[in-house]
Amino acid sequence: MSKSIHLDDITNSSRRLFCLQACQAASSVALAAVTEACGGTGGAGPSNIPQLSTVNGAPTGGMVQVQIDSASPLAAVGGAVLVRSSSGLFLVARTGDQTFTALTSTCTHETCTITGFDGTNYVCPCHGSRFTTSGRVVNGPASAPLRTFTTAFANNVLTIG
Repeated sequence: MSKSIHLDDITNSSRRLFCLQACQAASSVALAAVTEACGGTGGAGPSNIPQLSTVNGAPTGGMVQVQIDSASPLAAVGGAVLVRSSSGLFLVARTGDQTFTALTSTCTHETCTITGFDGTNYVCPCHGSRFTTSGRVVNGPASAPLRTFTTAFANNVLTIG
């Protein structure tokens, strides 16, 4: 009789192990499907998007100033950078000879720092949301635009306010 109980224990243990493994496999498949639907694999957005150059900005009186010389990625119209300062990170694009846009670099989807630029749009590396250089959502999963900041340009100095 004890031999029969021992075999039942093994059978029940095998059933539990099978059920556990089947549930883990089903969970993995479901997670992969959700991740793909969100535009990435393993939480990563598109990997083929060029990364923005990073330039330093200097905080001055509640604003951030960026020196723009001929070697700067912002020297030509169409250039874009990630400005790093002790006041925060900003996405900056040169939209005209004397005009720039400055935006928060924080994606409105899940607060990832936006680091990609495809030549036209900013691209979030976490889930692939795309934003115009004026901050408007081109495609999600983000649904809210990026916060904008005022800019002024004089004597090769961009001021972000």
